[in-house]
Amino acid sequence: MPLIKEVYLTNEEAQTIAGVRDTNLEYMEQLLKVKIFARGNILKIKGEEAPVEQTVKLLEKIKDSLVDKKSLNKSEILKLAEQSPTFQQKKPLDTETILVDSKRKTIHPKSPNQKKYIQSIRNYDLVMGIGPAGTGKTYLAVACGIEMVKQGRFQKIILTRPALEAGEKLGFLPGDLEEKIRPYLQPIYDSLYDIMRYDEIKRWTERRILEIIPLAYMRGRTLSDAFIILDEAQNTTFEQMKMFLTRLGQNSKAVITGDITQIDIPLSYVTSGLVEVQNILYGINGIKFVYFSNRDVVRHSLVKKIISAYERHHKKRESQISDKKFAEDNKG
Repeated sequence: MPLIKEVYLTNEEAQTIAGVRDTNLEYMEQLLKVKIFARGNILKIKGEEAPVEQTVKLLEKIKDSLVDKKSLNKSEILKLAEQSPTFQQKKPLDTETILVDSKRKTIHPKSPNQKKYIQSIRNYDLVMGIGPAGTGKTYLAVACGIEMVKQGRFQKIILTRPALEAGEKLGFLPGDLEEKIRPYLQPIYDSLYDIMRYDEIKRWTERRILEIIPLAYMRGRTLSDAFIILDEAQNTTFEQMKMFLTRLGQNSKAVITGDITQIDIPLSYVTSGLVEVQNILYGINGIKFVYFSNRDVVRHSLVKKIISAYERHHKKRESQISDKKFAEDNKG
């Protein structure tokens, strides 16, 4: 028989503890594996005996912590829960596994560099994942962001990328602003739809737990309690990269991904921000660079061969240009 217990709150406590649209109550349900029903200023907790008792104790701690406070977020709830010696948060079987607990339950790395990338995201506040297409840079970053938001480490996940055509002029796209920018952001949506259930994505979007926006819309914002991903960073300018890096607020983590062999910025314009940032931020504590190669590609087997072929062609062309320049410099 499940146990049911009640916790009585003042109207102010009930409003603060529940959070916007009951998001805090949903988080406590997920964290402690119970059901919480709000009836005015009374919370009913239903479930197995041990989790119900833990939830009651947690709510009492939260009530005490609300003195002189008017707000409560997930990271504060998690910190209070972790103070209990009997608290056990659901964790993956090994340190490299990402526990998303949605459409996909877990996600596993498929190469040593992917393992290193996941560990770096967990241990550093700023991570740069640089390498060819198909190496899982964006996909794994999105999965880590979902995991950490569900754990209560961050309040939201923000996904952004430059709205830049890949060598084509797309002209004036039809539709409203959201419809115009959607094609540029579609690769991020593809990762989300593969990992999460549609109804969960919709709910997160409505509650602003999930934001997907063009990089240009980041200016002027300070992003606190957020897991932020900048995708396709090879197409940022020097100024855009600096602007993005200075958005980081308190308790935030950023992952920047890109492939410096596929830069779509006109070469006559500016140097890629991702190329320059490697020298600018090299050696700074708290920042980690992770480099991928064609051995990390997890797409169709032909993609590895295609990337290798382009690398050989690029080296051959550079050698020919160097030989030609040497010959011209030594004429006569």
